[in-house]
Amino acid sequence: MGQTSHTDQSRKSRVVAPGSPLVAKSRLSPEGQPAGPRLAGKPSPGQTQGHACTVSMESPETKIRVLQESVASQIAAGEVVERPASVVKELLDNSLDAGSTVITVDIVDGGKALIRVSDDGEGMSQADAVLACRRFATSKLRHHHDLSGIATYGFRGEALPSIAAVSRFRMLTARHHALSGTFVVIEGGDTAPVEERGAAPGTRIEVEELFFNTPGRRKFLKTTTTEGAHIAHVVQQAALVNMSTQFRLTHNDRLVFDYPRVTTLEDRLLQVYGAAVMKMMLPVHYEASGVRVQGMTINPYHTRTSRTPQEIFVNRRPVRNHTIAHAIYESYGSFLPKGRHPVFSIMVEIGASEVDVNVHPSKREVKFRNPDLVHHVVKEAIRLPLQNKVAAATSPAPAHVLADEGAGTPEPVVRRDNRPWTADESSLEQGTWSVTSELRDSKHAPGAAPPHAPWITEFAGMHAPGDQEAEGGRDQGTVDRDEQQVAAGMQEPASLYGDAPAIQIFGQIHATYILARVGDTLHVLDQHTIHERVLFERLWRGWEGRERQQIQIQPLLIPEPVDLPIPMATKFEAILPELAALGLELERMSPSAFVVRSVPSLVGQMDYGALLEDIVDDMSEWQSVDSLDKRIRPVLASMACQGAVQAGRHMEEPEMKQVVQDWLQEGAPMTCPHGRRISLHFGGEELHRMFRRL
Repeated sequence: MGQTSHTDQSRKSRVVAPGSPLVAKSRLSPEGQPAGPRLAGKPSPGQTQGHACTVSMESPETKIRVLQESVASQIAAGEVVERPASVVKELLDNSLDAGSTVITVDIVDGGKALIRVSDDGEGMSQADAVLACRRFATSKLRHHHDLSGIATYGFRGEALPSIAAVSRFRMLTARHHALSGTFVVIEGGDTAPVEERGAAPGTRIEVEELFFNTPGRRKFLKTTTTEGAHIAHVVQQAALVNMSTQFRLTHNDRLVFDYPRVTTLEDRLLQVYGAAVMKMMLPVHYEASGVRVQGMTINPYHTRTSRTPQEIFVNRRPVRNHTIAHAIYESYGSFLPKGRHPVFSIMVEIGASEVDVNVHPSKREVKFRNPDLVHHVVKEAIRLPLQNKVAAATSPAPAHVLADEGAGTPEPVVRRDNRPWTADESSLEQGTWSVTSELRDSKHAPGAAPPHAPWITEFAGMHAPGDQEAEGGRDQGTVDRDEQQVAAGMQEPASLYGDAPAIQIFGQIHATYILARVGDTLHVLDQHTIHERVLFERLWRGWEGRERQQIQIQPLLIPEPVDLPIPMATKFEAILPELAALGLELERMSPSAFVVRSVPSLVGQMDYGALLEDIVDDMSEWQSVDSLDKRIRPVLASMACQGAVQAGRHMEEPEMKQVVQDWLQEGAPMTCPHGRRISLHFGGEELHRMFRRL
């Protein structure tokens, strides 16, 4: 006891120098019992510091093994390379750090088959090219204290070796004025002999068959469309904060976009997002306490149900940061209705020593030394343009804003697209309308347009009649077409109220809520959600009867052009056949442009760009549902939402009465398809209790 046997001493051992990591040893206590594992490099009692430690690598008690280099490289690659877009991001970072002014990204099959990034940066010598492919080799850092002031995109020296470990990697690079370049080939971590070749100044890197040697990783990649959209987004993010660099992206030899160099941030934002989006945005420029904030944020009257785009950059690095995101949302405050989100592209610049970018494997997150200061400055930067916009009153304020501010002036009459009506405009706007029995029985002549006739276009049924019909009433053909629609199954269901109760309209509050008496009940109704639910129920019945062609389609006389961000457009193209089955027919005209050729006749005119963006947002849930009906339902909800009368638009009494009647015919549901309340109602007994009469 207390002495190890000759057999134990003869076991195969390995001498490990002190300080070597990840090696443990099982040792015996002076009494001969196992004393537990001990890290190599830490001397046991009686052992002097600096002596080598003998570690038994094949002891039956040893469970821990040092991984093979190839396995360790693939694990390390998993932290850096998640999908093809991760490869593109790392290569773009290297190109930008090299001072490139022109960067071209070519991808095949969404980047799964090929990623090629070419630049005109400073290039590398042969010695540097070889070192760049080794782990933890970088030109960005020299000492540990350099980590506290990182001013470059890359700094860890992990990108190229990690990419090369899970792909067929080729790099051709040459310095400016060099007579030749260097060609490096690595396949799955195995390096071929380096060659000298002719090359243009700069660097070209090709990554083929990503994850070819890790099939478990490859099978988790998404479709070509999805992966391509992620790559487009990464390139756009790089373009937004590098105005002096030209970015070009092609997919399967087809140009996706080409952003030439510009001199201002506004010009770059216009290139990336397009004029339609920029019209809804407010510029942001603010600086305080060493923090500079610039970019754009959305007009509070055009917030969306989708969170796309929401871009945050810190020192030109795209990140996710709760502090900045919270400050932006808090800036909107009461300007932001429930279920709506701002879209923005915000660039924060702060001293490199005030932010830690080394807190996430793929550098997607950062930490601030003083997050409260950053939060305050960002909040103030966003709040100022929002307040200026409201003060200028360039758009009609939403009802919740008017209510908060106690506005006493009447709201202007506005179109569905939020543009105010003017006195010299025609009383009829091209669109769709229906004349119901309520209007036929009203004081207006059959077919005649009541005062402020544009509101009729909000309630879709058929195209607006021509001048002859408007002046002389509806002809028999129009009545026949109405009857044919009813026969085709588009009639409303029987109301849950039985006989239609009497409806009395008291008025409209803040151009958003309808105050009405329905039977013996007082109702406060949200004009948008009530109309949205009516349209949704009719669209859904049309979808259920699609085999009997119950979806009435209205071709547009002039096709409506719509621009989408490139990643959205790429995803959107994949569902064009499904949308055509809903009556929404579109055609792609360019990488970012579509034209709307026909729409369901129920929805009429709307903001088609907002509709398409909402539909793309709905697509994110498609992979979690197992039936076509469940996929189509949110799309129809988005169509109904965009086609419904919007909050802030003045409504005439016949219009309000008609939408309440339609709601009753649909069974008086209490929420819209997105779950928002439609009605707040008070019966006689409830009113008595409120006034203490019971």
